Amino acid sequence: MTDREPFRTRIKVRHYELDTLGHLNHAVYHSYGEVARLEVFESAGDEKLRASGLSPVLLESHIVYRRELRGGDEVDVTCEASFGEGKVFWMTSRIVKLDGTLSAEIKCTLGLLDLERRKLVPDPRGHFERAGLDLTALSPTE
Repeated sequence: MTDREPFRTRIKVRHYELDTLGHLNHAVYHSYGEVARLEVFESAGDEKLRASGLSPVLLESHIVYRRELRGGDEVDVTCEASFGEGKVFWMTSRIVKLDGTLSAEIKCTLGLLDLERRKLVPDPRGHFERAGLDLTALSPTE
């Protein structure tokens, strides 16, 4: 186990993302999680994975809202992967205000899609390793 921090990216809440109550629209929280997932894969070297004909695919997303976000707020969105056995892996994001307030937690189930066969492949972690992705960017505690 390491003491590395999970990947994070900073996002400013834009006023057009607000709902009629004046806080961030529920669907936009999911978009923020997607931004973090895409950026962590990019930082890990996902172009190597695509070159081997594979790509991560989102299968399920679950969010728990903790505190509202309003226009102009800035947040850090973390993203961290965990692996088990089989064809799926999980990514967890935390949306945190700059003062440390947790606004939302997102837990996603993903698979690794063979882009030609259009099927999930087993052992995504092994495929990431063989493709040369930086696993410490995806999962700093593994």
